[in-house]
Order: sequence, then structure tokens, then C-alpha cells
Amino acid sequence: MPRKPRPLATAPKPTGHGLPSRDDLVAFIAQEGGKAGKREIARAFQVKGSDRVELKRMLAELEREGAVDRRGKRLGQAGHLPHVTLADIVGRDPDGELIAQPAEWDEDHSGSAPKILVLTSSRGRKPDVAPGVGDRALIRVEPLDEFESGGPTHQGRVIKILSKQAARVIGVFRALPDGSGRLAPVDKRNAGRELQIAAEDADGAKDGDLIAADLLKSRKHYGLPSARVREKLGSLTTEKAVSLIAIHVHAIPHVFSREALAEAEAAKPAAMKGREDWRKLPLVTIDPPDAKDHDDAVHAEPDHSPDNPGGHVVTVAIADVASYVRPGSALDREALDRGNSVYFPDRVVPMLPERISNNLCSLREGESRPALAVRMIFDRDGRKLRQSFHRVMMHSAAKLSYAQAQSAIDGAPDDATGPLLEPILKPLWAAYAALKAARDGRGPLDLDLPERKLVLKADGTVDRVVIPPRLDAHRLIEEFMIQANVAAAEALEAKRTPLVYRVHDAPSLEKLEALRELLKTLDIELPKSGNLRPAHFNRILARVDGQDSASLVNEVVLRTQAQAEYTAENYGHFGLNLRRYAHFTSPIRRYADLIVHRALIRALDLGSDGLPESATVEQLNEIGARISASERRAMAAERETVDRLIAHFLFDRVGASFTGRIAGVTRSGLFVKLDETGADGFVPASTLGSDYYAHDEAARALIGTRTGESYRLGDHVDVKLVEAAPVAGALRFEMLSEGRPGKPAGRGKRGLRRASATSAASKSASRPARSKAAKAKNAKKGRR
Repeated sequence: MPRKPRPLATAPKPTGHGLPSRDDLVAFIAQEGGKAGKREIARAFQVKGSDRVELKRMLAELEREGAVDRRGKRLGQAGHLPHVTLADIVGRDPDGELIAQPAEWDEDHSGSAPKILVLTSSRGRKPDVAPGVGDRALIRVEPLDEFESGGPTHQGRVIKILSKQAARVIGVFRALPDGSGRLAPVDKRNAGRELQIAAEDADGAKDGDLIAADLLKSRKHYGLPSARVREKLGSLTTEKAVSLIAIHVHAIPHVFSREALAEAEAAKPAAMKGREDWRKLPLVTIDPPDAKDHDDAVHAEPDHSPDNPGGHVVTVAIADVASYVRPGSALDREALDRGNSVYFPDRVVPMLPERISNNLCSLREGESRPALAVRMIFDRDGRKLRQSFHRVMMHSAAKLSYAQAQSAIDGAPDDATGPLLEPILKPLWAAYAALKAARDGRGPLDLDLPERKLVLKADGTVDRVVIPPRLDAHRLIEEFMIQANVAAAEALEAKRTPLVYRVHDAPSLEKLEALRELLKTLDIELPKSGNLRPAHFNRILARVDGQDSASLVNEVVLRTQAQAEYTAENYGHFGLNLRRYAHFTSPIRRYADLIVHRALIRALDLGSDGLPESATVEQLNEIGARISASERRAMAAERETVDRLIAHFLFDRVGASFTGRIAGVTRSGLFVKLDETGADGFVPASTLGSDYYAHDEAARALIGTRTGESYRLGDHVDVKLVEAAPVAGALRFEMLSEGRPGKPAGRGKRGLRRASATSAASKSASRPARSKAAKAKNAKKGRR
């Protein structure tokens, strides 16, 4: 029986005298359902003048205590779920009612994930298929007024089921001579825990097949657990197919429907009607050398207007996917289901069929292609003066790689870039210089975290791991794309047209407090008062640049940041330090960009294939939740595939020694990232030595309770590889380095001292003593 939804709290009546009480604030924020900001609260309680400073302090204290949660500039009730939540149905309660939990929940910040009672009566909007355990769905939720401890705190109705997938075990089948076999699970947590499959339950599986299996109940209390093959997913007889594991584990759609393929094949090249002819404008594409689809082309020239001396005209043209993928079509449904393209080292799972992504929409050199373009006018200091959007037909003048364009600018042009250097490339770099100056003034977050790339052999195995150089050509394209994305959001806001924003929240107070405690151990202060901006983090990063702690600080600052997402409600982009931002520049590979293109077509009256007039903010929020989940799914699948390929690469080097840095600290052990390959492996705490190591969360360290020896996040260490599980992508190391000397960590309840009680000890253990002269030298260096 459905529980009673929580009624709206009665709004406290403004008194006009003094500040509201703590309880009044919490009640008002709960009533507003996540829509209250500091301005709305101050207006409701008639808080004026200097009292606003105290109100801000009270709100920050409520957030620090966990009484309220913040989302951008808005505050909501603690544990509050969005009105439309992406959730997994995880089980049933004693009455047989379905129970769901949010698919993404930060337990470190917000505690245990809330439970949602799933209503399945015929009342309200029916889903297309009945929900069941194991399904992922969009659920419209509301808080419950009455609930038991540990029970559901919300109830909701399913809007749409996104995937139906019962619990299953996925692994690689290893055949035995008698027709039976073993299943090696692909999950890292179950690496080494094989299942046995009888010959009659193997269903013809062959050695090296990736299979899905059902666990079988067994009366035996010994031996391996038993399983039955339910589905054969593909062959992994070569490492070239290792990405199949991630595709199936994460249920990534990788086979296009017949309807979508038929629409793609039937598509005709876009006509000139309704478009401006820009085919003589020498736009160029600059991409990685192996790129097969080209979303964007760029052009720049001096602004010859006497009103803008030294200014620049920057043009960004983006593939017009909206002209081929219409709302509600089979191609559109398929693209929304996928959300984005997924890039593995050995293959790409595209969002759109190849005829669309690599042919009709790709801005190929020397071929006419439809595009949606933005022309932006900047002054000599990189400040944007005005902008305009155009639906055009263009002709790419050249297909260049980043290295190729950079070499030409650096004085080594080739046959292709030589004729382009003066008329095209130099004006691009001149415009970039102005935009870079404005970017530096804006101060976006500037982390130094080099990305590694796997270079594969012909058979799909790893040849080597490289760190590609970060060129000005990369930064130029990145900055031009950011400006185009900002322009799209501004144009749509000006026309009051709904859109899907790309948003990035500021770090939570809890994460900032943890960062502050860690920085104290490095004699670095993180400001407590005022709103922290990316510039504060950049000053810290600049202070440690070139020091041993640089890697640690960059990593921890990254972990302090919130996760970016898509939503129809704007709360800005903290990392880029932008008030409004929307993805516009990659519609071939991101569904969010396609939505923004359609919104621009509708808002600016550029055609009949724009965003439907019936589209609402609520519907766009549903889409935002889906594609945010698809993005996280893709990131996890890509990361796990790299882990598996590197585990294959290192399999023959078990017993070898490596250098690396501690990249993660948990109660159970240390995660170490190798310098050579970037591979992550685990060192169990039980193998660190004869001491017992307590976890100091604030200092990101394991500290010996007897010796005081410590291992801390960011420490440079030597390890030996003792085990490699290629299927699971898991590596296990043995620590060769001694820990840092320090005072022993005390042992409290459950053998662990609370982080707050050990932070002082970990601080002294985290670095060797320094002389006054060394401290003064470092302090002087930090002020530069």
C-alpha cells in the first residue's frame, strides 16, 4: 500500500526582525523543494544589510552539518532526490513491493543511498514494460512523510524503463577436456574466484568465449560454486576483442536496430535550400591523426571594422546532424539510448551509424557538408563583442592533425600546411593568443594530469604506453569550442528557449574540509571565508609546481571536484568558471549537442527540424538524467578496458619491480599507479609488514599503530608485481619501499583511531623535518 507523501512544510512567517532560527531555515528549504537560494531565503525572511553575512554563515553551517544539501546556488533538504531520478531497482521489501536506489550517489558525501518505494498500480502514467528487479529506470519521486528507520524515504512511479537486465555473472569460459569448464569472472572484486560449469550446463561454449551465466544452488558445502551458461556473448580468443567485456558488462548498446540502419541508408545529402553558401570560406578541421569523423571546423581573420582595432572574427562550424536525425525517428531513439559514442583503444561504439557519422555529417576535406556555424567577434583582449548563428553549406579547405598544424606554426610546414600558413593558420593562432589572455584572466581550473594513450599492435595487444604532448594546437581548438558552447547557451537564454546545459557544481563543504586538512600537512592554507573559485585552487597548484607533492595535490584537488552533468536547470560550470555553458560542438558523438542544435534551429527560425514546441523543461531534465548516466557508463567501460589491456601487457612481467605513486588509500590497502604505464594495482594492508596499519582518512594515509610508519597518498614507492588477472584487469603488488617515519597511530574502536584524532600524528609523519632555512626558502618560492 502506498505510503503517505510528505506534505509541504508550512512556511515560517517572516517577522522582519532579526534572523530566522535554524529550524525555520530548514523548514523553509524543505518546503521549497530544492529551489531556494540565498537570495530567495533572504527575501522570504526580510534579511537585509549586514545580516546577510550572518545568514550566509548560518547556511554554510547547515550544509557543513549535513542538514541541507547544495546544488549550484540552490539549497535542498538533506538526502533530497531530484524530482526525476535515474535509479536501479535493487530488490523487494517484506510486502513484495519493489525497492529502488539512485544509480549515482556519493556515499562519502551524503551517507547511504536513500531507498525509493516503486509504485506499480495502474494509476498515473504507465511505463511501456512492467518494472522488475535489476532494471534501470527513470522514476518520478516524492519524499515520504512517515517512514521506518532503514526503510524507503521516498516513493515514485516509473516514467520509463531504460534497461531490463536480471542479475547475472559475466566471465570468460575456460574449457576442460571432459566438456565442462570454469568461468573466470570479469569483475575485479571477484578476480580469482572461479565458478564451475558442468558439461550439460555449458550450452556449447568454447574456450575463450565471453559468457553470461546463472548461479546454481548447490547442496554441497565444498568445492567451487556452480553456474549454467545462459548466453554466449562473443569470443575472446584474441585480446583484440577485450573491449567486448566492457560492452556487455555495462550493457552498452552496440548493434543498431534495422529501422535505424534503414533510415541511415535512405538518407540523402542535405540540400542548399534554406542555407547560406559558405563554401568559399577556408574553414579547416584539426583533429587527431586517426579521427574518422570530423565534428568541427574553424576559421579566424582580423576584424577590419574601424570600431574594433586589433580584434578578431572567429568562426566555428559544426556538423549539422539535426538535418539527418529528426526528433522521434528510429535514429533519434537509438542515439538517445546510447547517449554518446564510446571510445575503446581497439574500437569505437558510435552513437550514430557510420553512414551518418563518418559520411554524410563528417566535415570531409573538399566536400560540401551542411553545418550550423557561429561567428564571434572578439576585441584585441579576447572579450567577445557579439555573435551570430548561421545554417550553412561549407567546404573544408584542409584536414589537419594537431601535430601537423603545430609543426607549421613552429616553423616546419609540410606540403599540406605550407600554403595554409599565412592565410589560415597564423590568423588562427593570433585569435587564440587574444582568447588565451581572456581565459587566463577568467581563471578556469588548471590541473596538470597527463593522459596516457595505449598504442596497440596489429593483433590488438599493447605495444607501448605513451603520454602525447599537450600542444597549443590542442588548446586552440579547446578554447574555440568553449567559446562556441558559451555562445550557444547565451543565444538560447536570450530567446528563452529550453535547453540542456552542461553544468559543474562547486565542491561540497565536506570535500573542501578534507582537502583543507590535507593541505595543512603541506603548510598550505585553503581559505575558509568567501566563495572559493577555481583561481584559489590554481594558486595552490602553482605553489607546488615542480615539487614532490605536485602529483598528490593535483590528484586530490581533482577528487575534490564535483561531477559534471547535463540538466535543463542551469547552475553554472565551476571548473571553467562560466555562468552558462552548453555542449554544442560534437553532435556526431554526443546527444546533448544534438538537443542544443535543435533548440537553436527552433529559437532562431533556421528550419522545420528543430526542437519540438511541445518539449518541456521536465522532459529535457529526463533526457539530461539519461545522458549523464550514459556518459558515466562510457567512462567506466573505457577505463576498465584500458585496465584489462595493461594487465595483459604486464602478465609476463610478474615478479618484476616498478616505480609508482600511491593513488588511493583505503582501510584495506593501497592503490599504486605505475609511472611506466599508468596501470593501477593494489597492495593489501595485510602485506605491508608486521605492524597493524590504521586508516587516517583526513591525512589520506595508512599509519602503523606500533611503529608509526606511514604510507600516504602521493608517496613515490617501489613495488613488485605478484599477480596479474588480465580478464578482470586486476594487478596485485607487494610493497618494496619503507614507509615514512612518524609517531604511532593509536587504536580506538574496531582497531582504528578516528581520522580527527590521528590527523596530528599523520601530519608529523607525512614529511621529514625541515630546517628553518628550508622552510623559509619554500615559503618564498610559494609567494612568487
